[in-house]
Amino acid sequence: MTTKAPDVGTAAGILRLGNAFCDAKALLTAVELDLFTQLHGAPGGSATEAEVKQELGLHGRGLGDFLDLLVALRILERQDGRYRNAAGTDRHLVRGADEYIGGFLLRSNRNLYPAWGRLEEALRTGRQQSGSHYDEVTRNPAVLRQFIGSMDAFTNLLGAQLVDAYDWSPHTSVVDVGGARGNLASQIVRARPHLAGHVFDLPEMEPFAKELIADLGLGGRLEFHGGSFFTDPLPSADVVVLGHVLHDWDPKQRSLLIHKAFDAVNPGGTLLVYDRMLDDEPEHAENLVISLDMLLVTDGGSEYPAAEIIGYAEHAGFARTEVTPLGDYDTLVTCYKA
Repeated sequence: MTTKAPDVGTAAGILRLGNAFCDAKALLTAVELDLFTQLHGAPGGSATEAEVKQELGLHGRGLGDFLDLLVALRILERQDGRYRNAAGTDRHLVRGADEYIGGFLLRSNRNLYPAWGRLEEALRTGRQQSGSHYDEVTRNPAVLRQFIGSMDAFTNLLGAQLVDAYDWSPHTSVVDVGGARGNLASQIVRARPHLAGHVFDLPEMEPFAKELIADLGLGGRLEFHGGSFFTDPLPSADVVVLGHVLHDWDPKQRSLLIHKAFDAVNPGGTLLVYDRMLDDEPEHAENLVISLDMLLVTDGGSEYPAAEIIGYAEHAGFARTEVTPLGDYDTLVTCYKA
């Protein structure tokens, strides 16, 4: 999907692009207020400005303009003075919905939005600007749960697409490396019940993984393994998944992880790598934004072209590779082991 940029050949288009952060902040604020969940649960799925004010405990000044901006952005709909969620909003931004992506937007508001305000400093110094390393995130259960919510937001969308994109029938096991609490792995084993599922991540994720496994009734079908993928061996499986993981690390570390994954893939199995990979031509603004996210929140990460992964895979010993699109913006590299 190619990004349609504003018409920057005009002053109005340039100004519109320069102030696009205002639209983004309006959406992020609405998610932070949990406005969409409140509207979804209101009688008839709609509410007046006064009802929104009371329900969310807001002052009132500017609220009408705020709600009308969300209407102009097609995030809300308005009829006879009542506001309701647009169809996509109701599907993706109501807490508890199967396709909820608000967890990532909460992370955007609390972590990425402030970091992007320091983009100039990042470009001058090459240093991350989020102010917190991942080990600090894992030490705070509340912050870690927020991070897990953002990861779940991605896998809620990509899980079904990955299940459909690959033929799982020849295999009996799968491990999602860096899989957080196991949201992706849980989708795979529920859709393909012949598979034994495993998730590998830092030990601090284990309580959240056990919670998910219990909630979904996947005891005995999905197992959590704690460790560091830089210092510990990876669990072996027919299919090893590295999804939205390699962009956190620099090229040397990405190569190391591909080689470790080769050792973990059983003979005749595969490694599945997906990320917001970059094309030779800068057509996908979304993926370039994610790559700059990595500049702002990691010490050496970035997005990368599929050719980089193919090179590492060939060096590691994989027999062949395939590159296919995954969803709107991701690329899937399938690496086959003889």
